[in-house]
Amino acid sequence: MVSPVLILFSTFLFHVAIAGRRMWPINTLKCIPRVCPFAGILENGAVRYTTFEYPNTISFTCNPGFYLNGTNSAKCTEEGNWSPELPSCAPVTCPPPPVPKFATLKTYKPSAGNNSLYRDTAVFECLPHHAMFGNDTVTCTAHGNWTELPECKEVKCPFPSRPDNGFVNYPAKQVLLYKDKATFGCHDTYTLDGPEEVECTRAGNWSAQPSCKATCKISIKKATVLYQGERVKIQEQFKNGMKHGDKVSFFCKNKEKKCSYTEEAQCIDGTIEIPKCFKEHSSLAFWKTDAWDVKAC
Repeated sequence: MVSPVLILFSTFLFHVAIAGRRMWPINTLKCIPRVCPFAGILENGAVRYTTFEYPNTISFTCNPGFYLNGTNSAKCTEEGNWSPELPSCAPVTCPPPPVPKFATLKTYKPSAGNNSLYRDTAVFECLPHHAMFGNDTVTCTAHGNWTELPECKEVKCPFPSRPDNGFVNYPAKQVLLYKDKATFGCHDTYTLDGPEEVECTRAGNWSAQPSCKATCKISIKKATVLYQGERVKIQEQFKNGMKHGDKVSFFCKNKEKKCSYTEEAQCIDGTIEIPKCFKEHSSLAFWKTDAWDVKAC
């Protein structure tokens, strides 16, 4: 009887002999890395990666106004899965803005139910006679809160002073507050220098302090001047005097060049300086020509 061990050994030699007759190609077998599913798109965010092969790691970020709902990185495992699971980008929301004291919401339109989304705005206004300090518009930030809220404060102004040679009217109240108004006026022959109406500002003072300025008396009896671009006779145009701030241009002669030019004069609180170059023409010297009737230089 043949030994079982001998039979087994003979079988092994037979297979080795057969295998020895075959020519196996070189580099026909190689190991391919495990690849995880494509993860290159994150809605409202971005994915940073080199490849999706094992054992690489990818990272995630969200656009402003969105936050990561999940992990900020994931690794490709030996099984070809991402661990942990891929995140999503959820919108940042702001709760309804708190309303400052003495203020009301002028404009507010929440776009996510009762909440607001990134860059949504709200606009405040103050109650009457309260001034706003800060920006009236607040914005929902990328961190889920609102930009700095304004303040509304009650502002008082002192009673306006009566100008010399004039009068002032204001509301008959014990206290004058922000946005209250006062009106000014002057007596005859005086002109108001400044606005007729002023307002109590948020700084606690009046927007202007008008005064009353005197009218200028015209000492010249006869002269043709330029007033608001037109030639007028000064004694007719300003028979009741020249008001504070009024300007006229007098004609003067250049004797050497035999031509005329103008110099300006202005009434300032009852005083006007006549240009030295101006010479009042006498009615007796009828043969002389007035400066205004001479050709311009």
